[in-house]
Amino acid sequence: MLKTFIFKFFEIPRIYKRTVTALFDLFFIATAIYSAFIIRVDDIQIWVSTELYYAILITMLSTLFIASRIGLYRAVIRFIDTKALSTIFVACLFSGVIFVVSSYFLNAKMPRSIPFIYISLLLIFVGGSRLVIRGLINTQNGKGKLPVIIYGAGSSGRQLALSLQHGAEFSPVAFIDDNKELQKITVAGLSVFTSRAIKILVEKYDVKKILLAMPSMSSKHRKRLLNQLESYSIEVLTIPGSADLVSGKLQIDTLRKVDIVDLLGRDSVKPIDRLFRRCIENKNVLVTGAGGSIGSEICRQIIKNNPSSLVLFEASEYALYSIEKELNESLLADNSSIKVLPVLANALDKALIQNVMTNFNVNTVYHAAAYKHVPIVEHNVVSGIRNNVWGTLTSAQAAKECGVENFVLISTDKAVRPTNVMGASKRIAELCLQALADQDSETNFSMVRFGNVLGSSGSVVPLFKKQITEGGPVTITHPDINRYFMTIPEAAQLVIQAGAMGLGGEVYVLDMGKPVKINSLAEKMIHLSGLTVKSKDNYDGDIEIVYTGLRPGEKLYEELLIGENVEGTKHKRIMKARESSMTWDHLQDFLAKLKAAMDGGDIALVRQLLIEAPLGFNPSSEISDSLWLKEKKTLEANMPLTLVSDSDKEQSLG
Repeated sequence: MLKTFIFKFFEIPRIYKRTVTALFDLFFIATAIYSAFIIRVDDIQIWVSTELYYAILITMLSTLFIASRIGLYRAVIRFIDTKALSTIFVACLFSGVIFVVSSYFLNAKMPRSIPFIYISLLLIFVGGSRLVIRGLINTQNGKGKLPVIIYGAGSSGRQLALSLQHGAEFSPVAFIDDNKELQKITVAGLSVFTSRAIKILVEKYDVKKILLAMPSMSSKHRKRLLNQLESYSIEVLTIPGSADLVSGKLQIDTLRKVDIVDLLGRDSVKPIDRLFRRCIENKNVLVTGAGGSIGSEICRQIIKNNPSSLVLFEASEYALYSIEKELNESLLADNSSIKVLPVLANALDKALIQNVMTNFNVNTVYHAAAYKHVPIVEHNVVSGIRNNVWGTLTSAQAAKECGVENFVLISTDKAVRPTNVMGASKRIAELCLQALADQDSETNFSMVRFGNVLGSSGSVVPLFKKQITEGGPVTITHPDINRYFMTIPEAAQLVIQAGAMGLGGEVYVLDMGKPVKINSLAEKMIHLSGLTVKSKDNYDGDIEIVYTGLRPGEKLYEELLIGENVEGTKHKRIMKARESSMTWDHLQDFLAKLKAAMDGGDIALVRQLLIEAPLGFNPSSEISDSLWLKEKKTLEANMPLTLVSDSDKEQSLG
């Protein structure tokens, strides 16, 4: 009945709610004074007088006036916090002073302890009633909401708790914090526990999610924490980073799933400004493959460094449209005058790319155009080699002839002792630039080699997320496979800085950190989604991991360096290597033979040439080129059968 009345009360207009609240406060003032006398004296009638009644009336009206002036009735009861409680305390204190002063001037007699008892009781009545109502409302609102634990009882955690308490989705039941000073106290109405209590709290409240509320936590600390939480198989969500909160882009209650970056525990390094701007600021820059994963991020980083113009060179119409639209919208928002010039073309078209470099007076080229998916290139050997090798050579020669200052090739760790055609083709591309760098040229050629980037097209991370969302299974090629990982923005920043260091022919290698075991990555993603791995030891698990076998050309592990000839640079995450190269004459001879084999469709000869070249190519699978295999099968099916007579057999046996 009381609850029904309270909830009906909150449905009436605010002006009426304030009036009713004020009337209740008047009642509390009178009740507190009466109760103070009952507690203090045996016979209240001895102290009752007309002067006392006048003092009580003055106290009631004055308290109401002061309370309204200091904003007590502007506070919304269901959202009442410590600030509102401090306002109540001030109002009660003023009320006690007014009662004492009015009693003194009206000569109303009372024991000296009465005002102190009155202030205490009034604080209990006025403050306590509001807290009780808030509790009833929160209890009612909490029904049907998902119980969650908030990890982090600092200012962000408190803000998140208050926001969720007033929301419709989550109901926080406790805080977890590693700070011993916060443990065993109450914050925002919730108890703070040590991390050892997580299991008990999960079972007690049937918690399904843990919310991380520590936006400024270092990546290494976050990784350790996630490794700890993984064992509970509870979905972990996190609030936005401090940068997004400060900028106002996202609110405190904008929760997101744990990012793969959090699992890597890799802190980003601020770019060296001088290197970051050297090849870009006030220069005309061209990016081939501008619509790809790496190319598009390089473009985003470039426009932050004030180039005169940016030429987007891209073979895919949609990719070109997307990146051009995104960049122009960003520049318009910043009121920037940087020119973005979209060019729909293929890097194999030397005449066109040379024309573009000449007319747009290009100073710097970042060559990111390439076919990068290993199985696809294995099935399309000629197209893969032509695009990755001759696309690079054509662009580099055009840059040399046009007097471009810097040409930076985006290479891959798969070029190191390659086991697939894609890696071999990228190593040949490196050799092309090394040979060109040995010639007299105004162009400074350099290469930047790194591993997998998170979120790129074909990356395992988006695939795993999709498979987990769909209920599995999660597919992995081999239980022992591992890979290096880096975020796309960090990779793009390091590429730009490494390119600015080049003196000619260097191979720059990015520090990718420690390799990540893909099997372990998949298990962590499953556990942190609140699910368990289904296996022979856990038949009741949610998501099964299925091993599909290594794909054509796939390695168990990747490498970044061919030899040991490596040294540090000005940037702690960029290394420089001087590796074996081919002279221009030898390279031309090799490329001529390779092109002839490709033009003739002889994939077996193409493979043999790649094996014999100084690439370190050691194929891990049989030829998988789809067209070549089909032609071979057709040819074998059409071969005439040779008939051998019995007499011929006897002669051969004799």
